[in-house]
Amino acid sequence: MPLSALNDLTARNETESCLLCHNAPCTQKCPQGLDPAKIIRSLRFENFSGAVGGIGEEIPCESCRSQDCLEACLAGKLDRPLRIPQLMAYTGGLKKEGLAESGNVDLSIEFCGIPCENPFFLSSSVVASNYEMIAKAFKMGWAGAAFKTIGTFVPEEASPRFATIRKEGNSFIGFKNIEQISDYTLEENLAVLSQLKKDFPSKILIASILGQDEEEWTYLAERVTEAGADIIECNFSCPHMSGEGLGSDVGQNPELVALYTEATRKGTHLPVLAKMTPNIGNMEIPALAAMKSGATGIAAINTIKSIMNIHLDDFTSEPQVDGKSCVGGYSGKTVKPIALRFIHDMKKHPQLKDVPISGMGGIETWRDSAEFLALGCGNLQITTSVMQYGYRIIEDLIDGLSSYLKERGFSSVQEMVGMALPNLVTAEELDRHSVSYPRFERKRCLGCGRCYLSCFDGGHQALLMDEPGGGPKLNPKKCVGCHLCIMVCPAGAISAGKRVKV
Repeated sequence: MPLSALNDLTARNETESCLLCHNAPCTQKCPQGLDPAKIIRSLRFENFSGAVGGIGEEIPCESCRSQDCLEACLAGKLDRPLRIPQLMAYTGGLKKEGLAESGNVDLSIEFCGIPCENPFFLSSSVVASNYEMIAKAFKMGWAGAAFKTIGTFVPEEASPRFATIRKEGNSFIGFKNIEQISDYTLEENLAVLSQLKKDFPSKILIASILGQDEEEWTYLAERVTEAGADIIECNFSCPHMSGEGLGSDVGQNPELVALYTEATRKGTHLPVLAKMTPNIGNMEIPALAAMKSGATGIAAINTIKSIMNIHLDDFTSEPQVDGKSCVGGYSGKTVKPIALRFIHDMKKHPQLKDVPISGMGGIETWRDSAEFLALGCGNLQITTSVMQYGYRIIEDLIDGLSSYLKERGFSSVQEMVGMALPNLVTAEELDRHSVSYPRFERKRCLGCGRCYLSCFDGGHQALLMDEPGGGPKLNPKKCVGCHLCIMVCPAGAISAGKRVKV
């Protein structure tokens, strides 16, 4: 296949097949000195400027006759090696089209009165549970970390504790965990917090705490303040603690939220975040209770109560602990729309619109991050993406967001915070007197008929198919502009057309 053969669609499909190896063999074996693994990873996470930055003026793969990178590619042990030379040529094409490398844009942002070098933090979870892990993340560019929730007790954990849900050939799109709070003692965790602050004074440490009564909330706040935390996060939202009156049991009860927020405030002068549970219809109610009781800001959202699956051979569920399972916390890419909705609702509330929000829930790429910022978040927390791809994802988060801001003419990340809020209105305010009909790009159409099937069986029967292998024809008298056809087209051959009055 010629090196210029990949288009946007085939390049995307190719990068999704990459195993994202640690110490990638393709890079180690490249005789031209390229880092194809990083370039491919950047392409996969839509950090195109970062990918372009790894390619020189000339594409060395054009003249390279070595097959070393292909022979080293571990994907070949599963199916076939990635088309690495073609992906390098595709990246070179992006550079020739004028796609610039990421430039210097101010990613620093103030959150709860505290300056942060960028908005990217590790969220309170297994990815931020000891000194070695957080120190590594800080060295790689993460601005801060919410330490895994600290209590006065050490919970007994189950094994295994993770499960995933997948769709077709993708990586997992949903993740379930039944982890509880830190499995280290309070004194051990306080020592780690203190050492981290000593070794990384410019990084921001959020101490997540969980008490069992008012006295414990106050006591924990006092102790983490003494240890050097910059912010305290009250875990009112863990959905699977093995005890009553803990986690999301608190977050669903505005009276308890108020009581424990006030108790935490008694023990500290630091900013206090109330971490909200999504296992509720209206998040504004507990958020208001927290703010009226001394909170500085809100963290949202924690994981969603879930049952991941049922195995139909033995009727067990995952994670399976000696044949049994339980309700756990659901996270990952598929919870992003839910997180954005809750954050939107709070930012639209007149009494919460100026409250600092640390956003989380389904953030995997720089684009996800930008969406949370555009809805008004001033800080971002990430877990599931790190669990899949490692702390190195920070490179593409920073590069991708910097490039986007530069291309859009922003000089700092602060300028885009909340930019999307005016475009989100009530259902009654939507224009219901015009239609955007689909536009078909015949050259890209494969003639697969997916759009026809979906329109006829799940839409308004507005598409007809020519002979087998032919393209669709639109019947505008039946088309309502729902855009289902655009959603299902595997070739990107259908797009939104001009809006017309009806």
